[in-house]
Amino acid sequence: MLVFWKQGYEGASLSDLTSTMGITKTSMYAAFGNKEQLFRKALERYTDGPAAYGLRAMREPTARAVATAFLNGTVRTTTRPECPAGCLGVQGALAAGDAGTPAHDVLVEWRNDAGRRLEERFLRAVADGDLPEGTSARRLALYVMTVAFGLAVQAASGVGRAELQEVADAALATWPPA
Repeated sequence: MLVFWKQGYEGASLSDLTSTMGITKTSMYAAFGNKEQLFRKALERYTDGPAAYGLRAMREPTARAVATAFLNGTVRTTTRPECPAGCLGVQGALAAGDAGTPAHDVLVEWRNDAGRRLEERFLRAVADGDLPEGTSARRLALYVMTVAFGLAVQAASGVGRAELQEVADAALATWPPA
């Protein structure tokens, strides 16, 4: 997971991956099938580990608390000192050639799924009266996702946690009143 997170799909060589895992290429193929399947497993581990804040955020009691937990989780995860800066789901295959197309497609679906989950949660918030009637749940979800992914890109560019938190807080300051 850390190799793909740091180097991206195409940048992660089989030698880097097998060396980090302490196995041979033959063992890697036997266990995972191929590099794409290994990447999928790494993304699952990332989703259940460092990016688990996203699913936890969906359980918050209000839409604003969901967005706050989501953006604050993004800031924390993309700036962890023991991990690569940025987000595996954003950086893993942004600039990919033909060899990276499968990873690119998996990550597009991963990001779109997160957006759909936010949209569904915000639709429920509108129905519950937590967000004003007429609020576009889709636009609000897209806004939160765009800010989160922008935070991840900025983290990968070296922007620090405190500055990113200020950006997240500024984004939340525009939250619609209940």
